[in-house]
Amino acid sequence: MKKVLELSPKKLAAVLTGVLILVLALLAAIFLRYDAARHYECTNYAFGTYIQQTVYGKAREQAAASAAAAIGDLEDRISLQGEDSDIAKLDAEAGSDWTQLNEKTVSLLNTCLDVAEKSGGAYDPTLYPVASLWDFGGLSSRVPDRSEVEKFLPYVGYENLRIDGNKASLKYHSNAADLSAVENGAACDEGTAAYRSAGASAGLIAAGRSVGVYGRKPGGKPWSIAVQSPQNGKDPASIGSLEIGSGFVSTADSSENSFRSGGVTYHSLLNPKTGYPENNGLVSVTVWYEKSGAAADALARACFVLGPEKALALTERYGAGVLLIDGKNKIVINGRMQDAFHLASSSYTVKRG
Repeated sequence: MKKVLELSPKKLAAVLTGVLILVLALLAAIFLRYDAARHYECTNYAFGTYIQQTVYGKAREQAAASAAAAIGDLEDRISLQGEDSDIAKLDAEAGSDWTQLNEKTVSLLNTCLDVAEKSGGAYDPTLYPVASLWDFGGLSSRVPDRSEVEKFLPYVGYENLRIDGNKASLKYHSNAADLSAVENGAACDEGTAAYRSAGASAGLIAAGRSVGVYGRKPGGKPWSIAVQSPQNGKDPASIGSLEIGSGFVSTADSSENSFRSGGVTYHSLLNPKTGYPENNGLVSVTVWYEKSGAAADALARACFVLGPEKALALTERYGAGVLLIDGKNKIVINGRMQDAFHLASSSYTVKRG
């Protein structure tokens, strides 16, 4: 006859307590995993575009609200629409005095100047005197007379933007800074920083043609960012996707803010050296950069102006991924982008640059 195991009341209580702890731990793990997978979606409006957020984790709603508030503050600081923004004040005092700026604005200006310098001015945050002549995206878009462009082109030059601590100045009265080319990427920077501070587990923020992702996506899969067809905005279909774990993706596209005049299409990606839309055969450039959305924006614009060979060299300096598409549906990618990009269209060919 088998001996029945007998437990003392104390041992039985200990066993039951242990089982209860294990059950509670298992339930807690299941709950946390479920809660982390739950997400909150919202859409805000800033910088003339809709900003979409998808945030995961217990603090998802708080994180999204914090991101929206931070982006609103960013718009107040760098937009040229209001006279009280840091950039508007800087431009108003051009050629006369140093302007005291918010430290975040100074940091953004330094990011822009870094890309401007390393790209040889292919991206330039002082392009506004010439860009304003074209009024891209406005109600009075036009092709300016060459004499107008030649008059203001000498005032385009990132070297004229100087920073000293939290102060900045523009050398000449006709200089003007404009951060509209990096505002969407900067918004993504603010969004992902807010997710981190609020304790969200993960999140994605999309502003215009800029996207930022934070944290590990629930389920462990990479974030999938669509690469859109660059055919003048008429075909919104995706030609492929970027599968990334983190960072920022920005696209500079020749269909952006374009207009037609005299049977010719003019896009807003001006070459700062000529004052006219760059025409080197590229129609779209996408950059993936881990560190900064604003820098990704500036790099995408610079790469578009530089053309494939110099774009590959520039992104190599930053350790960034780049995808360049020309008007013949040929795609060139660098090594950083090779494993991330997945082509989904038979109309395009891809080669490693």
